[in-house]
Amino acid sequence: MLKNPARVAILSILSNTVVVTLKLIVGFFTGSVAIISEAIHTFLDLLASCIAFFSVKISNLPPDKNHPYGHGKVENLSGTIETLLIFIAGIWIIVECIEKLIHPEPVSFPSLGIAVMLFGALMNFIVSRIVHRSAIENHSIAMKSNAFHLLTDVYTSLGVAFSLLIVSITKWTFLDPLIGIGLAMYIMIEAVHLWRESFNPLLDNNLPEKEEEKVRTIIDHFQNEFIEYHNLRTRRSGPNTYIDFHLIVQKNLTVEVAHELCNKIEFAINEKFPKAETFIHLEPEDEALCQNEST
Repeated sequence: MLKNPARVAILSILSNTVVVTLKLIVGFFTGSVAIISEAIHTFLDLLASCIAFFSVKISNLPPDKNHPYGHGKVENLSGTIETLLIFIAGIWIIVECIEKLIHPEPVSFPSLGIAVMLFGALMNFIVSRIVHRSAIENHSIAMKSNAFHLLTDVYTSLGVAFSLLIVSITKWTFLDPLIGIGLAMYIMIEAVHLWRESFNPLLDNNLPEKEEEKVRTIIDHFQNEFIEYHNLRTRRSGPNTYIDFHLIVQKNLTVEVAHELCNKIEFAINEKFPKAETFIHLEPEDEALCQNEST
């Protein structure tokens, strides 16, 4: 199942649908603004799951005439939109919590609200782990964003459950919104990190330094078979990685031998980066020397 991210995204949609329905029913029944706010947060998670599902479906489409490099950046766009939804959820929770601080209201049947929050937290924790493993296995930023959405819902659900428990024991109603504000600020800070990861590839940024160093290590493994390489460029588009560089070889090397060397390098790169497309520009030694002298 993990090999098919679309199926995993459907699982996320189903779990969020169940949880948001329960939270809305219990929220209106108990009159808890915290539970209703959390239901709206989960509804945004549901929207994020739907976005992830369609982005994964589109990003896996093969290259076509208008998209020769494929549709991978749809995932990065999706991840960026999802982080914006996280910010919306955080702002909404803070607004509702401030309103409750100004106009505190008693909560009916807090034990029912606690039970629903704990059930939602458990369900989304299980699904978030499944989605996260699928995201890592398929190198999917959209699925990774979706997993983060689910995990933030776990934290906020536990926070609301804890605040309801404290309020039911102490009758300190101000604790409920204060805890909600703290959780909202936490998920918004975490969203900044996720936004950078999803947005930067839209600008064709290099791979992270550690990954690029791994590429260099792979190329250096074959250093006895070429003279040098330069102009290494890397970028990521959704689950796909693109690597290209110039490889300088001896001028008397046959096309067949040079081609075989390129194949070996590409195969080694693909062992570490399964969805990598590597482009190697071959240059004979004399031509590379002339180009360096002209510059």
